[in-house]
Amino acid sequence: MYKIITILGPTATGKTQLAVALSREIDGEIISADSRQVYRGMDIGTGKDLLEYTIDGTSIPYHLIDTKEPGYEYNLFEFANDFHRVLPEIIARKRTPILCGGTGMYINAILKGNILHRVKEDPAFRKTLEAKSMAELSTELASYKPLHNVSDILERNRLIRAIEIARSEAENPDGYPKVPSIVFGVLFERQVIRDRISQRLSARLNEGMIEEVQRLLDEGVSPAKLHYYGLEYRYISNYLLGYIERDEMERLLETAIHQFAKRQTTWFRKMEREGIDIQWIDGNLPLTEKVRYICNRINSDSL
Repeated sequence: MYKIITILGPTATGKTQLAVALSREIDGEIISADSRQVYRGMDIGTGKDLLEYTIDGTSIPYHLIDTKEPGYEYNLFEFANDFHRVLPEIIARKRTPILCGGTGMYINAILKGNILHRVKEDPAFRKTLEAKSMAELSTELASYKPLHNVSDILERNRLIRAIEIARSEAENPDGYPKVPSIVFGVLFERQVIRDRISQRLSARLNEGMIEEVQRLLDEGVSPAKLHYYGLEYRYISNYLLGYIERDEMERLLETAIHQFAKRQTTWFRKMEREGIDIQWIDGNLPLTEKVRYICNRINSDSL
């Protein structure tokens, strides 16, 4: 018997809208599986539209959004801790937990019970990495685990931290148990996703995403930290700092988000190959039909 419902999919597929509509139907609460929406004041660039959590006048409870300040580096271990803290609280309220998001690493860790534990910085071990090039560090990280998270290998400090964590996990295998879940994915044809991404990016640029990044810079969040927070913050900060022109920023960012969506899909397919049963839903279906489909599957699996 499943313990939670999971809704996943690539960026721009309407996961949150579906999770909210489902929550209203089955008395649910949403646990965000988004590695960036934990940050306060980073709303447009992370796609955090809190208005989506209200449907027909009903506010749907959500968790793990707006919990950290910009400049902080949230990680998989903290997400697992936070998830396992709020899960029993939701269950105690006799409501249905719905895990929703596109950060495949986070979702996979919950569903499969990946090795998760706090890893302290090891100055002595870090010293052995100082003279190594980025290529050599990437090779070392790959010796511990497949390089699924490309963001780990783009910035030296993050890469060293990833090696430190992977090494510790290999030496100390312990962690949370897997959480039984019925899993649904929202999927469109690739060109449709590309079109939706392009339209959404244009809207966000017009809605103040550039101004949001400028505000973060003005508040003292360093360009290196903004790069850590993902594509929108990386390319827009480069534009604001004068490294690229506006047209080039928009073109490079759009291409990068398309590539990111493809990597997300690849990650979810890998989860399927490793035993996670994802029931894919045609994103073109009306919202009410998507909700009805999920409710029917939930009811049939409960028999």
